Amino acid sequence: MRVVLSNSSGVPLYRQITEQIGAAILSGDLAEGSALPSVRALARDLRISIITTNRAYTELAAEGFIATVPGKGAYVLPLDSALVREQLLRQVEEGMQTALDAARKAGLDRADLIQILDGLLQAEHDQA
Repeated sequence: MRVVLSNSSGVPLYRQITEQIGAAILSGDLAEGSALPSVRALARDLRISIITTNRAYTELAAEGFIATVPGKGAYVLPLDSALVREQLLRQVEEGMQTALDAARKAGLDRADLIQILDGLLQAEHDQA
C-alpha cells in the first residue's frame, strides 16, 4: 500500500490518508482481510504524527472500511454494497461538478452537456 501526502494540497493529512486507503479498498487493491500497517509504522513511514494516522484509521473505521483489533492491528472489512454505492456516487458527483465548472467557463448550456454525455455513453457502448 502506498500513500502519498502533500502539504500544499489544502486537504488535511489525515483526510488524504483516509481518501487514499478508501480508494485502494474500493478498487480492490486492498482486499478484504488485508492487514494495514500499524498506526505507528504508517506514521513513521510517512514522517507524520501518530495522532494524524490514528485519526485517519478512526475515520476509515467510522466509514466502514476497516476494523481495528486492539493488540492485533487494523484489517480491511468486507465491502458493504450500500457503502460502495455511496462512495461511487460521491465520485460521480465530484466528477460532474468538475465538468459543470468547465462547461460554465466554456459557455456550454444544458443541451450541450446532454449531447456530450450522450456521445460519451454511445462511445462506451460501441467499445463494449
